[in-house]
Amino acid sequence: MTLPVFVAPAAAHAYPGALLTLDGAEGHHAVRVRRVRVGEQIDIVDGRGTRATCTVTVVAKDSLEARAESVATEPAGTRITVVQALAKGGRDEQAVETCTEYGAAAFIPWEADRSVVHWKGEKRAKGRARWEVTALAAAKQSRRAWIPEVRGALNTRDLVAFLSAEQPNAAGHADVTANTVPRVATRGGVVLICHETATVTLPTLLTEHRAVAARIREAGATVVVGPEGGISPAELEALGAAGGMPVLLTRNVLRSGSAAPFAIATIQALTDTMGSDD
Repeated sequence: MTLPVFVAPAAAHAYPGALLTLDGAEGHHAVRVRRVRVGEQIDIVDGRGTRATCTVTVVAKDSLEARAESVATEPAGTRITVVQALAKGGRDEQAVETCTEYGAAAFIPWEADRSVVHWKGEKRAKGRARWEVTALAAAKQSRRAWIPEVRGALNTRDLVAFLSAEQPNAAGHADVTANTVPRVATRGGVVLICHETATVTLPTLLTEHRAVAARIREAGATVVVGPEGGISPAELEALGAAGGMPVLLTRNVLRSGSAAPFAIATIQALTDTMGSDD
């Protein structure tokens, strides 16, 4: 049985024999909700890959102290950033939860042209905070030592600028109209635009175009998922000019909340089984 996971920045500096303290919200959750007791083992992570397996030595009202038995640094794995369009019915938060369990490294909320939900004013901070809480809970549930970053929301113009900066060789990088497989940039990860009009499926892209899979293993991938109303033609063209390539996930129509998890599972399954010299 896996050990329960709690988060404390101090884990970054842990060593065998060190005493770590859990207080605040994490301490309250450990003592009051999980009812951790003296002598039990728990994992304390720093959210950046360090995991300290500890034995609880002291339990107080809303905090505990634990001695580190072993400390390990876990690899981050393939870095996948999810650009998730804001969606109604909590489907965007559903995507954050599942993608975190599947290994996503970061999230970018996207106010797409056809998004019904918009974060205005105070909603921007509150919406981002909800995503952060969702990602934290999902990371702990899935026993991850890495907690995904949630960045500030971007509109389409700012998203295009962000992707262009990440893809310095974007010119000619994708031919959206023809749906051809583009050249792979020499720097930056691969940007995948999930779109129903694409003719190249994601599994085909990863298995038949090894340069793309190799670039993802080396520099990561950004998965762009539109809202329930879909990515507009103008957005698709702009994202393609910024270095994105449209891909078809499956012949079935996926909801906004399930597209990114499907893409991550496919990427993880296919790139992890390929050697670096393929």
